[in-house]
Amino acid sequence: MYYNQNTILFFDGEFINAQNAKTDLYGQSLHYGYAVFEGIKSYKTSNGTKIFKALEHYERLKRSAELMMIPFEYSAEEMMEITYRLLEKNNLSNAYIRPLVICSPNMSLSKGKQSSLVIEVWNWDNGYLANQMKVMTSSFQRPNPKAFKVEAKVSGHYVNSILACQEAKDKGFDEAIVLDENGFVAESSGANVFYEKDNTLFTAPKGNILPGITRATVFEICDQLGIQYEEKFSTPEEMRGSDAAFFCGTAAEIVALGSMDEVSFAKPWEDTKAALIQTAYRHLVLEEDYSYLKERLQYVS
Repeated sequence: MYYNQNTILFFDGEFINAQNAKTDLYGQSLHYGYAVFEGIKSYKTSNGTKIFKALEHYERLKRSAELMMIPFEYSAEEMMEITYRLLEKNNLSNAYIRPLVICSPNMSLSKGKQSSLVIEVWNWDNGYLANQMKVMTSSFQRPNPKAFKVEAKVSGHYVNSILACQEAKDKGFDEAIVLDENGFVAESSGANVFYEKDNTLFTAPKGNILPGITRATVFEICDQLGIQYEEKFSTPEEMRGSDAAFFCGTAAEIVALGSMDEVSFAKPWEDTKAALIQTAYRHLVLEEDYSYLKERLQYVS
């Protein structure tokens, strides 16, 4: 799925064949999850191949490295230029892009001494999540913000995500809703969460979540269309059975939820403001106008 004998990736300043890439087995990134990464997507638009929110993603990668005390010298602009070249070398337009910053060999529990940048790309035709997902409230909590830099996209944090997601799948659900340490809805295993109730969208505030770039894009769309939204702490009971809900993230885009803990959301998805946001997002990533959707709001109550 990810690479073949012709795939090229960027590693330590060079474009090399993916099958020839090697890393040290004595690094903190492998042993302790001490690495930072991003998930980015590019799209084939009428204006050519475009990476969506490239600057924001690469600035966050730099910020994650800084928060984790990993030395990292690349600028966002340099990484953007490298990525466009990499897409071209792999003849890709609709692609998932995975930059990863890993640390040099060091088995001690101390900050990184040197780092390497890896950028991988592969074909992506949105098949990560399907609409109308059946989700459950997880028994696992998100990491305590007093124990981790939760606003950084750190590799080791995603062990928690694996546990929550697999628990849901083992119980016959598609995905998990994960709560914070106070019992409020935080996010899914790998995406931010919104729910719609009384003509307003609600989502968790910063502090216990990864503040996603797609989450910020949803706010931008709401501002453009005139949709009300609020960041608030919500209990699972408040979200369960609300009018509609969705996950949002770079890989997932906007994904409708069908039910939570076996309770269906109240409205048909196509009759919700959330559905308009889903349509608007797809237009946005393809650099298409979505202002016409504002007229449809009058039919959504």
